[in-house]
Amino acid sequence: MVNRSFKNNTLVVALSAVLGPLAVLFYGMLASPPALADETCNSPYISNLIKGQEEFAYVWTLGVQGMGDGSDKLVTVDVNPASKKYGKVLTSLSVGSRGEAHHIGFTDDRRFVWAGGLDDNKIYVFDIYTDPAKPKLVKTISDFAAKSGFVGPHTFYAMPGRMLVGGLSNNKDHGGVTGMALYNNKGDFVSKYDMPTAKGGDGYGYDIGINPGKNALLTSSFTGWNNYMMDMGKLLKDPAAMKNFGGSLVMWNLKSMQPEKVMSVPGAPLEVRWSLKDGEDWAITATALTSKLWLVKKDAKGGWQAKDVANIGDPAKIPLPVDISITADGKGLWVNTFMDGTTHYFDLSNPEAPKETYSKHTGSQVNMVSQSWDGKRVYISSSLLANWDKKGADDEQFLKLFSWDGKELKEQWKIDFYKLKLGRAHHIKFGSSSLRSAY
Repeated sequence: MVNRSFKNNTLVVALSAVLGPLAVLFYGMLASPPALADETCNSPYISNLIKGQEEFAYVWTLGVQGMGDGSDKLVTVDVNPASKKYGKVLTSLSVGSRGEAHHIGFTDDRRFVWAGGLDDNKIYVFDIYTDPAKPKLVKTISDFAAKSGFVGPHTFYAMPGRMLVGGLSNNKDHGGVTGMALYNNKGDFVSKYDMPTAKGGDGYGYDIGINPGKNALLTSSFTGWNNYMMDMGKLLKDPAAMKNFGGSLVMWNLKSMQPEKVMSVPGAPLEVRWSLKDGEDWAITATALTSKLWLVKKDAKGGWQAKDVANIGDPAKIPLPVDISITADGKGLWVNTFMDGTTHYFDLSNPEAPKETYSKHTGSQVNMVSQSWDGKRVYISSSLLANWDKKGADDEQFLKLFSWDGKELKEQWKIDFYKLKLGRAHHIKFGSSSLRSAY
């Protein structure tokens, strides 16, 4: 339903010159045919998709002062079982500074990965097409805060010939009020969109998820720079700071890029995942502070509604749900809870009533979870934020691969990022050398 191909961007570029960015977005919404994909959390506009076994895992990694070169870096791992270097680091590409590395995302043609720093507001563009096993840093974008007024570039969501960048904060008071900035694929700023602060909107932002068939863009909410750069122990003991978390989802009109409805979702809803099954029109998210799954779906009158549908672990213990990954058929959901280091699996056969059917302790702290399209492989990384990661022996930093047979997660290998002096492993994306043959 959602995955579509843009193998030729000539028309997109022409439309951009004549009609502007919004027309380009709507063209992409209507014109792109369905295609298979390799991951379940990418933008629906990404073309040149992996079919089958991924070969590389790109891990956006936070630098640690005094460890190696201390810089943030893109680490490339060999994940091809047929390779002699399977489960080993191939390259480590430093950006020369430490700016709270966090999320990454592909451009629509999948030739480049954009990566951001939540503290220094820099955006790094890596070429993963020329040599997928050895990415190259080709551009650094430094005008995110200056051009948009936002800070903390978090989500990188591919549009036709464009990149939509969701911010976490602003450069006036470093609070949670923020928005989205639109760039073209060359890295030029195009426009910005403020998160709504009227009609129930809190102005906060976090993730972006698009359902092109429903002309729907859904955003979630988190917290500002003042909080996410604070030590977690201090934050949890600060009642005033704990009030400064988002509690809303916003449904936007994709064609006009205007907010249409604000939905109250208390507790900082994070990752947004639309069902990928044909004919379905619902999305799901997890709230970090209240440990719940929320379903977003149209009601009988055709209006979008959000409702609490399940608990994740014991909410009273604040397990802190972080990343989630929906299965390709929309019938299952992986959820990582950071505080107790647990990976949960929910049966979504009835999205109105998800049921947890499996859980496993996968590390002292776990954050990102990425599964292969066939659902047989699950990758897990450890770092949340530099000042939120645990202390002492519990501060494990790793990338792990698990196999999944529908009954049990079985660890295949683990890469210790501290032992290799790489830093804190965060966001994961897949790559393959076979993609180059598509051009």
